[in-house]
Amino acid sequence: MVEEQLKPRGIRDERVLAALGKVPREEFVPENERSEAYSDQSLAIGHDQTISQPFIVAYMTEQLRPRPTDRVLEVGTGSGYQAAILAELVAEVYSIEIIEPLARDASARLARLGYKNAHVKAGDGSQGWAEVAPFDSITVTCAPDHVPQALTDQLKDGGRMVIPVGVGLDQQLYLLEKKDGHLDQRAILPVRFVPMVGQAPPQKSG
Repeated sequence: MVEEQLKPRGIRDERVLAALGKVPREEFVPENERSEAYSDQSLAIGHDQTISQPFIVAYMTEQLRPRPTDRVLEVGTGSGYQAAILAELVAEVYSIEIIEPLARDASARLARLGYKNAHVKAGDGSQGWAEVAPFDSITVTCAPDHVPQALTDQLKDGGRMVIPVGVGLDQQLYLLEKKDGHLDQRAILPVRFVPMVGQAPPQKSG
């Protein structure tokens, strides 16, 4: 997967590549999907949700520029695969999943695999996780139609957020960087994610 899919498509961060090579992706997909665990495609994980293709996981992780001391928020735990990748790279991962059975299963799976620095809760990810904010970076694996204000508020100055925004087939992955209290954002890749579920007020202007 690393040599044939990720490196040829431009993933260069050696720590990210090592994490993708180490985490057993088959543990995060249903048994009937395990023969496809390392193919470069998204796979169904139940509850109308998916696990992202390895390239997208690697690309989004690389864009965060993860450091060993970072505290990262993930919105949309799914089966826990992205949280496991991040847990290999940063100090603490806080992940929110709105579908309770997925949150429960992901938490148990991450604990079984030894990821003590990955914390999962069931809740509305559009509201962030205020009790443990702020975060060095934030990654969102479901698409809202706008960037939730709560998430930008919980991002540290100097921090980076990667988030898909849009409706249906019209989605772009955005990279947001907070500098001196202001947000710089740019579209970096056309994507297709499941929609974000939850109520979030739009990001403030200015």
